[in-house]
Amino acid sequence: MTFKRRDFLNTAGATALGAMAGNSFAQAGGSSLKISHQFPGGTLTEGDFRDRLCRRFAAEVEKRTNGALKSSVYAGSSLMKTNAQFSSMRKGALDMSLVPLSYAGGEVAETNIGLMPALVPSYEQAAAWKNAEVGKLLAKVLDDKGILIVSWVWQAGGVASRTRALLTPDDAKGLKVRGGSREMDMMLKQAGASVITLPSNEIYASMQTGAMDAAMTSSTSFISFKLEEIAKHLTSGRDKTYWFMLEPLMISKEVFGKLPKAQQDVVMAVGAEMEIFGRDAARADDKIAADVYAKAGAAVVDMDEATLKKWQTIARATAWKDFSDRNESCAALLKAAQKLA
Repeated sequence: MTFKRRDFLNTAGATALGAMAGNSFAQAGGSSLKISHQFPGGTLTEGDFRDRLCRRFAAEVEKRTNGALKSSVYAGSSLMKTNAQFSSMRKGALDMSLVPLSYAGGEVAETNIGLMPALVPSYEQAAAWKNAEVGKLLAKVLDDKGILIVSWVWQAGGVASRTRALLTPDDAKGLKVRGGSREMDMMLKQAGASVITLPSNEIYASMQTGAMDAAMTSSTSFISFKLEEIAKHLTSGRDKTYWFMLEPLMISKEVFGKLPKAQQDVVMAVGAEMEIFGRDAARADDKIAADVYAKAGAAVVDMDEATLKKWQTIARATAWKDFSDRNESCAALLKAAQKLA
């Protein structure tokens, strides 16, 4: 992932704003948490499930602590820019965030495994990460960087495109595509695509202007960001897909350490309980996205096992190899993940 000047400015601006967030936490004596995310806001029962997960988490934590630990949810990158959230949590300048883990790939190479093409084939295998060797290794990497995972949230995804369907590797030739991670981009480049790097909340504008032909993202983002208004084709994530993203709810280790032990236990317990809600909602959105796009007039296609294996062959020779070669930690993560196959 290339760290652009725009990202630097976002980070710089967010650091100042985030510092205020951290200060407000300290001044409140640990009684209030700020939860940031990039997705559209809603309510406890309506809207993007990632926003609902944050709100459900906040409500349940407040309830179980008898109001001693409250939380405020800031949707749509309203507290700070998307790409600044991870680094701000590391510094204790942001309390919590639900953010695609691979967005931190330029800062912590190991996090790119959160969107490794064709590595995770199902929600069942994704759910197994948390208690498996790969999950423990990843949690240790993040802990060392100052971040704790509160809820392990995985999402399947696909491709929305303006001009033609992007299903097979041959379809990628000549298209300008947003993959979502450094490793996903490597696979796309090998297939003949040009890659675009930006957060999912900027996809609509880029596709609308024609700067981008196709975008890979989660099924939920396909719905929430209303890409059906401009996309004419959808490769659905409801069956087979090479696109599974780890999008966890995380907390700053520094902030977590300031909480009383009883509140720490509540935060982690509620976070674990939110994982079932997240998995069920993500799986439901895979089907809902296909229905929404079909209703809007887009051509919807599904990936079969044979096509998935073609992409996996490319991913193994490019993204997987590159990731494994980066350092011993990355190699150990990939090896551990493959044990779940």
